[in-house]
Amino acid sequence: MKLNMWILAPVLFFSFFLKAQQGMGGKVLDSGTKKEIALAEISVFRESEDQFIQKILTDSLGRFLFNEIPSGTYFIIRKENYETQRVDIITQETIIELLPLAQDISEVILKGGAKKMRLNNGNMVVSVSGNKDFKTSTNILEVLRKTPGVTVDQEDAIFIGGRVAPAIFINGKPVVMSPQELQSYLKSLSPEMVESLEVNSNPSSKYDAEFKGIIDIKLKTDTNLGWKGSYIGNVSANRTNYRENSLNLSYNTGKIGYMMQAGYNDGVTIYRYNALQKLANTNVMRTSTDQRDAGSVYTFQSGVEYRINEKNRLGLSFRGNFRSNDRMRLGSLYTTNQDESQLVSHTESQNPNRYRQNNYGLTADYSLQYKSFQLSFLGNYLLVENKQKDDFINKDKQSTELLSYWKSDMLNTVHIYTAQSDATQKIGDARLEAGFKFSSTETGNHIRYDTLSVNNQFAFDPSRSNRFSYKEKIIAGYIVYSQKFDKLQLNAGLRFENTSSISNAITIDSVVSRKYLEWLPSFSANYIFNTSNELSVSYSRKITRPVFSQLNPFRFYFSPLNYWVGNPYLQPSFTDQIKAVYRYKNWTAALTFGKEKDVMTRYPLYDPKTNVLQYLGTNLPYRKFAGVEVAFPIKISKWWSLNSQFTGYYNDEFRPYLDEVFALKIYNYDVKLNQTFTLPKGYTFNIFATYESKTGNSLYVIKPRYSIDLSVQKSWLDNKLNTKLSFNNIFDSYDQRVEFRHKKIMDNRFIHWWDTQKFMVSAAYNFGSSKYQGREAQKTEEENRAR
Repeated sequence: MKLNMWILAPVLFFSFFLKAQQGMGGKVLDSGTKKEIALAEISVFRESEDQFIQKILTDSLGRFLFNEIPSGTYFIIRKENYETQRVDIITQETIIELLPLAQDISEVILKGGAKKMRLNNGNMVVSVSGNKDFKTSTNILEVLRKTPGVTVDQEDAIFIGGRVAPAIFINGKPVVMSPQELQSYLKSLSPEMVESLEVNSNPSSKYDAEFKGIIDIKLKTDTNLGWKGSYIGNVSANRTNYRENSLNLSYNTGKIGYMMQAGYNDGVTIYRYNALQKLANTNVMRTSTDQRDAGSVYTFQSGVEYRINEKNRLGLSFRGNFRSNDRMRLGSLYTTNQDESQLVSHTESQNPNRYRQNNYGLTADYSLQYKSFQLSFLGNYLLVENKQKDDFINKDKQSTELLSYWKSDMLNTVHIYTAQSDATQKIGDARLEAGFKFSSTETGNHIRYDTLSVNNQFAFDPSRSNRFSYKEKIIAGYIVYSQKFDKLQLNAGLRFENTSSISNAITIDSVVSRKYLEWLPSFSANYIFNTSNELSVSYSRKITRPVFSQLNPFRFYFSPLNYWVGNPYLQPSFTDQIKAVYRYKNWTAALTFGKEKDVMTRYPLYDPKTNVLQYLGTNLPYRKFAGVEVAFPIKISKWWSLNSQFTGYYNDEFRPYLDEVFALKIYNYDVKLNQTFTLPKGYTFNIFATYESKTGNSLYVIKPRYSIDLSVQKSWLDNKLNTKLSFNNIFDSYDQRVEFRHKKIMDNRFIHWWDTQKFMVSAAYNFGSSKYQGREAQKTEEENRAR
């Protein structure tokens, strides 16, 4: 009852302060001739949710007038043969100039394009659709690789600032997924479907405390009635083939919007691993692993959005993601004496694996907009089911004698329930926001090992088998106040998160129970000197809870002698961070620094008697970090443009290890160059290069590496068909080489190689009469931790 009153009180209070702007309008002109543009379409959208409100057309003299404009809105102006433009503020006599679409190369250069980058409260916003820098990109994952401040590694994992795995939002709402599901979803979005990307590397207290970074993908929105469809198909080939298919359909009646998305991906991926392991005065071991993964993924999502009236909207969506992987991992272990003059043993291993994952999600949301007051509710249920069976077969290479054979059978289920409510009230130039969230997570893990015994029968292995359950409940709330003083905007927020959790390793009778309450403040200031100069400074405090796999005390085998183990006693880490951003036109520079306490990490432990190398989880006392980012475009000629990005990192880590303390200061940097060539007859050619300097931590050194991609794009059939050819990692130079720093303790070197060198053919075809786009299904940050 108290919680209900807590939510209801601000709603009743805010309702007394409802207000709107009156009688706003102006003219729409051609930017070159200054002539009035008749029948230009001006659509109004709500900023917080990108929700359509209304649409009008200019008259024969290019004039338009809104009798009433709700607060917190922006405007999209469209006209055939002109570039689409966004306007954030319309006054009583606003003049909007539209840029005509270029017809040839000379027009492209002389007239220029719309601003590709801007800041929104210190967050970088990059235009995507229509941006020549991304025209040859196959999907949004490739766009993110070229986005300033964002890194996408060889396994398609996304990072901000080189260290933070960001939450992904769609139109201001979280859609956090498991890494594999997220990759499939981002590959189903073409650049033409996305209006912009907003990179928030220091989120305020409004957002979940685990969101150290956010990438908000704004989908293109239109209000035309009717139906629309698009198909995207990609085929990549080199050593193996992989195919990706995505179909999107939507239908809008004005009152109700329907959407459906289906996808199917299948193919083979390759991974190779080579390692050297040597402890002082022991044998030398060389490991070689070749892994081939044949997998398929089916995805399905359907939803309906019901606009009750102009002020009330209700949405419901359902999704499923079904993954099937059959993996074969072949390995060899070559062991010699200390000076490598005599062979001790040579074994080979086989590890066939059968993995199945089924995800089901249901989302319901409701929003209310009345003048300057907004209220929204979001409910979510998620079920994740993982099944995995492994065989571990180890033989002598020369005699083929069976040395060991064991099997594992794993079942993992996760249930997640979330409910949240958010309210916003504008009061003049001020904004007050408040919200509440409840989440409940229950996970059960059961893994059984059976070992082949001397009588050629499989027997239960209690030393490896285990049952593990984890329950977590989080109650959170926040309040954020924003005030604008002419060119200065200030934001201050406070969030609380009360966490209670119980982890139970049933087999070993180990129960860990925790309860803790944390207060997490944030602050930001943004000053706009003029249209070309802007400065922003922000501070936030964040918490990172261990994911389920980090807590689970099971053995996860890479090979018979190499595995990692979860630690149910891991503590959450806390990060304090300050960031400053300066923009001059399209040039940006950012400085970030902070400190993280109780850093979660893994460390190696080598047993010279058994030759087992295991990785154990632990908390480090602290880690200090800093980063500098600079991004700037350069126009080399009329047909050649270059976007340059430089990022420098500093890391100071305090790491106790084997009764010693290692505290090294690590400096490294990344460089990204994105070159775009506008060619005759509508062709666009792109060269993208990235270089990563030597890096690492207190224990390991990671060698430098680089990659170069080539791509070309061409549109056909009045831009309905978009074709692209690309050749990624053309020199096959993006493997990862790692070496243990302290040779007196252990000589450990290894190489990870992924099949990122590939030739890709992509085609996207749009059909139908409408461009209506509803909101995607919302998911929660708890889903990301269900892995």
